[in-house]
Amino acid sequence: MEAPSAGNFRHETFDVILGRAIKNEYLALGTIFGTVGLSLLATSGGKKDAPAAKPTLEQVKDSVKIDASSKEEEEFIRKFVADAEKESKH
Repeated sequence: MEAPSAGNFRHETFDVILGRAIKNEYLALGTIFGTVGLSLLATSGGKKDAPAAKPTLEQVKDSVKIDASSKEEEEFIRKFVADAEKESKH
């Protein structure tokens, strides 16, 4: 038995897909290019609008109702909230 020399030994592998022989190199390249193409397509989506701005603290304060039975009670609650905010900022 004679050992094959580098000149006459040829090792090619094929897969048969839909009745056609396709080299494994082409399958590997197709897989790589397909994966890169799909990932680029998936990450290149359209521009997204910026989310709406969050309401500022003043807007929230104005929108919150204080259910007080009298004007003095409402002023007391507002003063208490203002004092608590000052303490939390320090």
